[in-house]
Amino acid sequence: MGPGRAGRRRGRAARRTDVVIRRAEARDTARLTRLVRTSRAYEGPYAPMVAGYRVGPDYIEAQRVFVAADPITGQVLGFYALLLDPPELDLMFVADSAQGLGIGRLLAAHLREEARSAGLTVVRIVSHPPAEGFYRSIGAEPVGTVPARPPAVMWDRPELLLPVLVSRRTGE
Repeated sequence: MGPGRAGRRRGRAARRTDVVIRRAEARDTARLTRLVRTSRAYEGPYAPMVAGYRVGPDYIEAQRVFVAADPITGQVLGFYALLLDPPELDLMFVADSAQGLGIGRLLAAHLREEARSAGLTVVRIVSHPPAEGFYRSIGAEPVGTVPARPPAVMWDRPELLLPVLVSRRTGE
């Protein structure tokens, strides 16, 4: 293991210190779509919601979509999509193989910086119910519940607001 490289868990993806975050490109669409459709977080009763889901090049072009990737292998470890008007986290997924490595927190920190640089003060999150704890752990505050919308979404979802922290250096 070289200097500055975090050790790898056997059979696991890169640790947080090995990750680069970059803007998604059209060539990422198949990998992002696969990440969404194969997520263990959407097994069982949640599976129908992502069964036909597709992240297309038009979506990547229209939204602020960012990918966390291993800089050596190019493996996509996670991604998020930030909508600006109105400000909302549209998607955030971490690959099953990268769960527990800090990728979600790294993406959330990047999301906050993107939102701050866009002049946003808060970002709305309509959470997948099992992910609510993660969003609370990064500072999102519950504000309500979004009711189910059958047949697309068969369950109520927590609604949270993620404050975008101001820069301590500039006070902006």
